[in-house]
Amino acid sequence: MSSLLPKALLSLIDHLGALPGVGARTAERYAYYLLRAEPRVARQLAESLALLHDGVKTCPITFALIDPDQDVSPLYDSLDRDKQLVAVVEEPLDIIAIERTGQYKGTYHVLGGAISPIDGIEPEQLHIPELLRRLQDDTVTELIIATNASVEGESTALFLQRQIREAHIDVTMSRLARGIPVGVDLEYTDQITLGHALEGRRKL
Repeated sequence: MSSLLPKALLSLIDHLGALPGVGARTAERYAYYLLRAEPRVARQLAESLALLHDGVKTCPITFALIDPDQDVSPLYDSLDRDKQLVAVVEEPLDIIAIERTGQYKGTYHVLGGAISPIDGIEPEQLHIPELLRRLQDDTVTELIIATNASVEGESTALFLQRQIREAHIDVTMSRLARGIPVGVDLEYTDQITLGHALEGRRKL
């Protein structure tokens, strides 16, 4: 294909194809769309990419993503937020999912991933020591462990529980309820989800 397309277009396809979840055909479609669109579309995208790293920083307390002119996350600093209620998530974008429910008024703590020895992610690489300090500094009364319902997420949740107990921190720990999504047949449900659904069953 290298001799059939201009080098500039090939370069764009290669870079788009390196993104997670973007295969070769999808990268080609994205690149061709940008080529056919008005030049300003490509310029705006290039400008957003160029400003990305200088335009985003991490909150030193919650490790959420914030603007460069902010000292801490507004989801922590706001008077409407309960600092004694903390939801622990794996990644910053997990916060968006919880916020969209409109039902949570506590604060967050981003671990920066989940324990996964296969991927080279050990507990020391996560923001766990900072979490333990927050639990004491903010006199947290409830910690919601909102890691993903995956093997890595479950391992991380168990590790957090053990660390908190060993540190003798007096805090109520809870886990997001897990269950079978609406419209999904039992035969297509994975073992972890089905197991949590059985554990969390309710009386009728």
